[in-house]
Amino acid sequence: MRVAQVCPYSLTLPGGVQSQVLGLARVLRSRGHEARVLGPCDGPPPEPWVTSLGVSIPTAANGSVAPIAPDPSAALRTIRALRDEGFDIVHCHEPMVPGPTLTTLLVAEAPKVGTFHRAGASSAYARLRPAARWAARKLDLRCAVSADAAATAHAALGGDYEIVFNGIEVERFAKAEPTPTSGPTVLFLGRHEPRKGLAVLLDAMALLPSDVTLWVGSDGPQTDALRAATAGDPRIVWIGRISDEERASRLRGADVFCAPSLGGESFGVVLLEAMAAGVAVVASDLPGYRAVARPGLDAVLVPPGDAAALAASLREVLGDRDLGHQLVLSGEERASCFSMERLAERYLELYERLL
Repeated sequence: MRVAQVCPYSLTLPGGVQSQVLGLARVLRSRGHEARVLGPCDGPPPEPWVTSLGVSIPTAANGSVAPIAPDPSAALRTIRALRDEGFDIVHCHEPMVPGPTLTTLLVAEAPKVGTFHRAGASSAYARLRPAARWAARKLDLRCAVSADAAATAHAALGGDYEIVFNGIEVERFAKAEPTPTSGPTVLFLGRHEPRKGLAVLLDAMALLPSDVTLWVGSDGPQTDALRAATAGDPRIVWIGRISDEERASRLRGADVFCAPSLGGESFGVVLLEAMAAGVAVVASDLPGYRAVARPGLDAVLVPPGDAAALAASLREVLGDRDLGHQLVLSGEERASCFSMERLAERYLELYERLL
């Protein structure tokens, strides 16, 4: 089967949708299918089977910045790739995003699957609702990564949605070499923007013991201000953007992974990655996180934005070895239920049903 996985976001920049697209393509190829990924790339394509459709333009979206390619040259490259490759199935991730996925939705002749990842209200959907509903009808099958994502898409576009949870490459995290530590260590991974809640975690650090280290990954619009505000605290280590390999290594080395997001999370892929790596999870109590982490079993979930509650939970997990061990064991089992292999099997069933 020749399958196109079309991504609207730059494949050379970290992101949840990008990791899903690349991981799914890897598993499909390992099973003998001719899967290719089409999407923007700000640099050399990350894999030889990735077709670059041009560079991205940072665009404000959903309280964040999305690296999309809505320009005419990217559209022309998309049309050319679809024409030349002769795909049996085209799979558009976030099909309504301007750029390669929307272009594919409008021009591809092969059966089209659309997966909706985002959750939460969209001003773009509201402004473009009649046109968006017309375009969405070109999809032969609509999928959503969670009930929240399905509700968001349905409210804007109508239609029915298959819930197909995201997946992770379990072994890549489970077998990574741990980064060495010298004491209790908490890890944060996420763009430094308000909705990711890093400021709340930094406030919580002020309430934690002096031997606790915080690794802060990635960067963003809040980086400079937050670094300046915590410049006197040597426990906070700013590690910046890291490779996929170091990401897995840091997860394996940390004692707790903390996801203090305030909202806008449709599915907790990063929580599953932490569980697969064998690290205890403390996260905000959000619907998207509850979809993967059962409170008290796979993770400790706390009210979003409550620094005192977050500090108390971090202190409890770091100080109670039995609790941490229980969370790790349950989390590893839970992560196995969301493997990329299972995700590929589910999508193959859907592709074959369409064909």
